[in-house]
Amino acid sequence: MAMKVNLTQALKQFFGFSQFKGDQERIIQNLLDGNDTFVLMPTGGGKSLCYQLPSLLMEGTAIVISPLIALMKNQVDAISMMSEEGTAHYLNSSLNKAAIDQVKADIRSGKTKLLYVAPESLTKEDNVNFLKKTKISFYAIDEAHCISEWGHDFRPEYRRIRPIINQIGEAPIIALTATATDKVRTDIKKNLGMSDATEFKSSFNRPNLYYEVRNKTKDVDKEIIKFIKQHPGKSGIIYCLSRKKVEELAEILRANDIKAQAYHAGLESALRSQTQDDFLMEKTDVIVATIAFGMGIDKPDVRFVIHYDIPKSLEGYYQETGRAGRDGGEGVCIAFYSKKDLQKLDKFMEGKPVAEQDIGRQLLQETAAYAETSVCRRKMLLHYFGEIYPKDNCQNCDNCLHPKTKIEAQEQLVILLNTVITIKENFRSDYVIDFITGKETEEILAHKHQNNELFGAGEDMDEKLWNPVIRQALIAGFIKKDVENYGLLKITAAGKKFLKKPESFMIVEDKDFDEDYENASEHDGTMTALDPTLSIMLKDLRKKVAKKMERPPYVIFQDVSIEQMATDYPITLEELKNIQGVGEGKVKQPYAKEFVDLIAKYCKENDITRQADLRVRTVAKKSMLKVKIIQAIDRQVALDDIANAQGLDFSELLDEVEAIVYSGTRLNIDYFLDEVMDEDHIDDIYDYFAESDTDSLDAAIDELGSECSEDEIRLVRIKFISEMAN
Repeated sequence: MAMKVNLTQALKQFFGFSQFKGDQERIIQNLLDGNDTFVLMPTGGGKSLCYQLPSLLMEGTAIVISPLIALMKNQVDAISMMSEEGTAHYLNSSLNKAAIDQVKADIRSGKTKLLYVAPESLTKEDNVNFLKKTKISFYAIDEAHCISEWGHDFRPEYRRIRPIINQIGEAPIIALTATATDKVRTDIKKNLGMSDATEFKSSFNRPNLYYEVRNKTKDVDKEIIKFIKQHPGKSGIIYCLSRKKVEELAEILRANDIKAQAYHAGLESALRSQTQDDFLMEKTDVIVATIAFGMGIDKPDVRFVIHYDIPKSLEGYYQETGRAGRDGGEGVCIAFYSKKDLQKLDKFMEGKPVAEQDIGRQLLQETAAYAETSVCRRKMLLHYFGEIYPKDNCQNCDNCLHPKTKIEAQEQLVILLNTVITIKENFRSDYVIDFITGKETEEILAHKHQNNELFGAGEDMDEKLWNPVIRQALIAGFIKKDVENYGLLKITAAGKKFLKKPESFMIVEDKDFDEDYENASEHDGTMTALDPTLSIMLKDLRKKVAKKMERPPYVIFQDVSIEQMATDYPITLEELKNIQGVGEGKVKQPYAKEFVDLIAKYCKENDITRQADLRVRTVAKKSMLKVKIIQAIDRQVALDDIANAQGLDFSELLDEVEAIVYSGTRLNIDYFLDEVMDEDHIDDIYDYFAESDTDSLDAAIDELGSECSEDEIRLVRIKFISEMAN
C-alpha cells in the first residue's frame, strides 16, 4: 500500500531540517510504499532518520530492533524532545515492571509510534503475545550486520529475528547497517528473508577523516597523552580490547590532567549512562572504551578516535573510526599496531568452533593487510567494502602524505597470476605465497604441489614482496577473493588480459613493523624529536661528572635518560623526575642541578619552545608495586619469594628492581646474592661493570656468558648500580 506525503514538509515539521541527505528521501518513500528495504550507509550518513520519520507518518507502531540499550535511551530522549511524551519508547532489561506497563499502555492507546527493543526482549513470550495484538507499521533492524558471522559484531540472537517477526505478524522490513562486505550483505538479506529488498548503498568514503597507523611501542601511553594535550578540550574516543586496559588507561589520563572516563559492559548501567551523558554534555573530553561505546551516539564533534589495540576486523575499525567528524569537520583516526597484538588475538580464538576460528583468522588477516600496507589507506578501506576509490593519493592519510617509492613488480604479478591458475583458483593467499617461494609445507605436500613446474618460481625474489603484490593486485582488479568461499584467490578477466600482454605494474612495499622499534612514528607531526646538539652537550657533561666521581658514565644517567632530556628539555628538578630512569634518588644527587641548568641555558640561548606541559605522570599502581618491592627487600625477603607474592616471573621482578636502582634508590640485595651465587662470580661480574664503558646486558653476556647466567649478571649489575650511582 503506497503512501504519498510531502516528505520535505514532514522533515521540516518533525525534525526541523529543510533537506534530506543522500538517499534518505528515496529510502523513506520505498518504505512508505510497503517495500522491504536494505540500507547500507556509513556512520554519520543519517540512518536513524530513515526509520524515525516514516514511523511518525505511518499508521501503527514501528518496531526498531537494536542491540544497544545506550543507543535506545539516546534516541528515545532525542525524539521525546521533538514530540510529545510517549511517542517513542524502549523495551529492554533495564526497565522495571511499572515502566513496562506504562510502555504497553501507551502502545495500546495508539500514542507510541516508535518502539525500540533489544533482540532478547523481542523473543520473550509475554512481549510476542502483546505485540501480536498491536498494529505494526514496519520492522527496522538496526546494526543489521550483527546477523552475520562474517560481520564484526555477530550476535546469535539476531538469527532469531525472522521467526519472531513471522509470529508477531507480517509488515515491511528495513534493515540498516553502517558496514557490510558483499558476504555480510548476502547473509543479512538471506537470514531476514528479504532477498527482493530494494537496496540503497551510499559511498563509504569519509573525505574529512585522516587515517594513520603507528607502530605500537612501550611508549604508547605517552604518545597518546602528548597527542591529547596538543588537542586540548577536543572530544575523543580511545578503543581498547580489554576492560582492564580501559580502566588502566583512563586512570593514567586522569593522572595527567585529562578529563577522561572509562566505559565498558562490566560497569553498572547507571554509571554507563552517566558516562555517556557526561561525554555528550562535554563534562568529559575523552572516553576510553571497549567497542561497545559510541554505536548510535549522536555526537557530531568527536575530533579523534584512537585504537590502542588493532581491532579484530576492518568492519569494526571502519565503524569505530566513523564516530569521528560526523559533522564533516576534522576527524583524526590513529591506530597503534604491533604483530604481538595480532598473535594475541589469534590465540584468543583457540577453543572456538573451527568454522568460527577460520572466519576470525580471515578477518584478522584483512586488518593486518590494512595496517602493514603502504598503499593509500582510503583506497584499501573502500576496496574492502567493494567500492573503487579513483585517486592514487587521497592527501589525507599517513601513506599518502609520506608516500614510499614505487618499485616495478611486473614479473612478480605474472608469477602470481600463473600460480593462481596452476593451483586451480582453490587456495588462499598464504598457501599461494608458500607455493611461489618453494616452501614444502604439510599442506603443499598433501596436494603434491611440490612437483609442479611452477613451484618455487619466486624463491630467489625478496619474500617480503609477495604480500604487497597480492594486496595491490586485488585493489587493481587482477585477482579477487571468492565471497562465498572466503579467501580463495581467483583470477579476473583483467588478470587474464594482463597475462596475454603484461605491462608495467608498480607497487609500494609494506611497512616494516619491527617489534624493537623504539621511536615515535616518522609521520608523527605531534611528537618532539631528539635534539642532537643538546644530546652531545649532555653526554659531555655526563663524562665530566663521571670522571670527577670516578664512576662509569652510565652510572650517572643512562643513555635513555639523556635522550629523553634532549627531547623534553626539563629545566627544573621537578621536571627532571618525569624523565625515564630518573627518580627522587637521582634528583637528590648534587650533579642533577648541573644537568637542568645546562638545559635551561641551552633553551634560552636557542630560543626553544618547550613542551613542559607534556610531562607524563604514571599512576599510583606501578608506584605501589615498587614500594612493596623496596619494603620486602628491606626485610630481606628472598627475591624469588617477592616475585611469587607479586604475581611476577623472576625476570619481570628484575625489571622492576632495575628501574628502582636506576632511578636513584639504593637497595641492598647482598643477603640474596650470598645465598644464590658464588663469591668469585660476584666479584668477576662486579669488576667487569666497574671497568666497562657500557651497562649493556648483551655486551656483558658476550663477555661473561660462558661462566655466568643472564640472571646472575643482572643481579650483580643491580648491586653495582645501587652502590655506585646511589
